[in-house]
Amino acid sequence: MIAQSILPEFDHEMATTRKVIERLPEDKHDWKPHPKSMSLGDLTNHLINIAEWGVVTLKQESFDFAPVGGPQYKTPDLRTKAARLAKWDKDIADCRSALMSISDEAMMKPWSLLAGGKVIFSMPRVATFRSFVLSHNIHHRAQLCIYLRLNDIPVPSVYGPSADEGSM
Repeated sequence: MIAQSILPEFDHEMATTRKVIERLPEDKHDWKPHPKSMSLGDLTNHLINIAEWGVVTLKQESFDFAPVGGPQYKTPDLRTKAARLAKWDKDIADCRSALMSISDEAMMKPWSLLAGGKVIFSMPRVATFRSFVLSHNIHHRAQLCIYLRLNDIPVPSVYGPSADEGSM
């Protein structure tokens, strides 16, 4: 029941995020609104990668992004719209499938993020999925909408009409 209650929100947020990804230009990969900001391309790749983290959150008990003696996790460097959307669509389908098949018991089990074997955070899987996957996605999607606006690229409707789209 827990996963089923999350599914409509997941479907809505991921479809909305896909609309933003579709608008991102390939020729502005290195553009930044400020020297301290992530580039448009790096932020896009990070956002796209969150869907893969959803699968990891639902199928594993933890994730160590910098394991001792092993390679540090690296976000894929996707530079074309086709590559971005292909990864997004695959990872969203995989994440949705994992979400539909997980039990309430598994959703309540602790999940941990680690770096070099040290726990960064640990909380119930459902809380991790909501914060680390859903809220994290929404946060970076909003950043990318600002990047679109600053580059005079029409911002799609997210929760209601945007200044560029009068209807949803």
